[in-house]
Amino acid sequence: MKILVTGATGFVGSHLAARLARGGDDVRCLARRPAQAAQLAAIGARFVPGSLDDRASLEAAVAGVDVVYHLAGVTAAASEREFLAVNAEGTARLVEAVGAANPRLARLVYISSLAAVGPTTHGSLLSEASPCRPVTAYGRSKLGGEEAVRRGRVPWTIVRPPAVYGPRDPELLRMFRIVRFGIAPVFGRGRQELSLVYVEDLSAGIVQAGLVPAAAGRTYHLAHPGVVLARDLVREVGRAVRGRTPLIVPVPPAIAARIVRAIGRAAAAAGRRTVVSEDKMAEFLAPAWGTSVELAERELGWRPAHDLRSGIAATAAWYRAEGLLR
Repeated sequence: MKILVTGATGFVGSHLAARLARGGDDVRCLARRPAQAAQLAAIGARFVPGSLDDRASLEAAVAGVDVVYHLAGVTAAASEREFLAVNAEGTARLVEAVGAANPRLARLVYISSLAAVGPTTHGSLLSEASPCRPVTAYGRSKLGGEEAVRRGRVPWTIVRPPAVYGPRDPELLRMFRIVRFGIAPVFGRGRQELSLVYVEDLSAGIVQAGLVPAAAGRTYHLAHPGVVLARDLVREVGRAVRGRTPLIVPVPPAIAARIVRAIGRAAAAAGRRTVVSEDKMAEFLAPAWGTSVELAERELGWRPAHDLRSGIAATAAWYRAEGLLR
């Protein structure tokens, strides 16, 4: 098949593009900079110049492809306007480009986020039918992207991952590095309920979402079965990094808010974007982000190959191999 992947130079997108290329597909990857061509060639994909804010480049990129996997977006921005410009309006431009240049497209798979739904309560699981009540600018922008996909005249499937981890993940690396010292700070008492997914399992499910005929017009949550408490996650990281459980250090919400605010301001002063921002506190302190995966199991035939322990161990091994964790 001829495939276009947007966001293939990112964490999840790089795993997806590599998986598709290993499967024998002709994988084209939309990217801004020619310098990224070598990175894409290393995983068996081809560089296609373009961006979500350039309609002409989008039309050229989507022409003749069978499936588009849309992962490009921003997870950190200076304002809600910046989030919306990329995650919602950029997605709308891509949908319009497909409609204009490739009316025979088999499927557009949009990778949204559980943040588009918003958190739930202890003991409750979010489903694909749960009402969407995002609590951050990022979540609202991803929901805007979903709405753009549903409005378009293009066959679509939406995938909403929860927190994703695995090799090449820059975010969880911070936690691994802290836990090396035998301590593990957690918001509150670490009782936040989480669903997570290992990146290779997620990429396998995304591929299925683009292939299964019954998935057209459907939305899926892909995650490890069951939920884990935040404090148990950091304990698992400790076992992978140090071979023993770290000391859990509860951080009261008021203090956590000050720390996150300081990190956000420091990043802004340095001209950097960070996911650790004041706006994200509503997600960090939410009671639960647990989700059901029953629909994906039933309709996509998808089952994750990793549980949390094996996934965290594989992630730690990759960080060490790359010299990121000593």
